[in-house]
Amino acid sequence: MKPLDMPKKEEKAEAAPAAAAPEAPAEPEKIDFSNVVIEPLFQDQVDFDTFSKSDFRAVKVLDCQAVKKSKKHLQFTLDDGSGENRTILSGIHAYYEPEELIGKTCIAITNLPPRAMMGIESCGMLLSAVHKEGEEEKLHLLMVDPHIPAGAKLY
Repeated sequence: MKPLDMPKKEEKAEAAPAAAAPEAPAEPEKIDFSNVVIEPLFQDQVDFDTFSKSDFRAVKVLDCQAVKKSKKHLQFTLDDGSGENRTILSGIHAYYEPEELIGKTCIAITNLPPRAMMGIESCGMLLSAVHKEGEEEKLHLLMVDPHIPAGAKLY
């Protein structure tokens, strides 16, 4: 038998050190968009049938390397959910180092015809957002929630 003055399990949990408590969420980074210049939107419209022919997919970056003999290209090895690795080259080395992209989930157009770039066949295009801040061009590779599986189709 337990003595009557013995603390209950709930009371023990409350007595746990404060260090075990989860930390408060960090304050989101404040971004100043006041000097951002955005390209004008296209005036030409594309019909839905044309748009729907583009196959946008979530892809997982399995490997990423700088392309030899190129200062701007990165070579991505991607899991596109098909069971075979996909290679895409992208001219974003000025904005990213290859090792920081491995393991990320990005968005690609996967049904573009293959194109030889720097002697390597690139099979698709990774999507990025581009804008200017003053005279400096900024680029952000579109990265999405890592819980989205490779090959998930975007609509």
